[in-house]
Amino acid sequence: MASFEPGPLTDSMLHLLHRAGQVADEMFTAEMAGSPLTPRQFAVLRVLQRRETASQTDIVNETGIDRSTLADIVKRLVARGLIARRRSRVDARAYAVRLTQSGKDALKAAEPASERVESRLLKSLPQARRDAFIDSLAQLVASLGEMKPEEPESK
Repeated sequence: MASFEPGPLTDSMLHLLHRAGQVADEMFTAEMAGSPLTPRQFAVLRVLQRRETASQTDIVNETGIDRSTLADIVKRLVARGLIARRRSRVDARAYAVRLTQSGKDALKAAEPASERVESRLLKSLPQARRDAFIDSLAQLVASLGEMKPEEPESK
């Protein structure tokens, strides 16, 4: 894992959020040693765990993964037999994606590693600040997720 050196970017929330995400991904990858499941693939499987089926657009909306990256992830997960994809009965242009039994097994095997990473990340904060940190991140994602990327902040 790359070291963190204080510098001019340590005052930048954008940079710090990016670095925190990088560290979390590195920790997940290290915990998953020997498994080909990436953090993004894990996120897709988690979405499908909660839904019987989902469109790729639904997955994009829940995970924030861009469409082209998600299309590649879905292709790889289908090839590995972790998810199944078929044309939607509602919209023939869209695909409905669902978790297979192999996908459920892979997710179940990966969940302890994910929990260890979350625990390690949260242990870096004082106990009294952990819930507020999670709540703040959730609020940030929820409120900013409603904004279109091209929308400038109103003055």
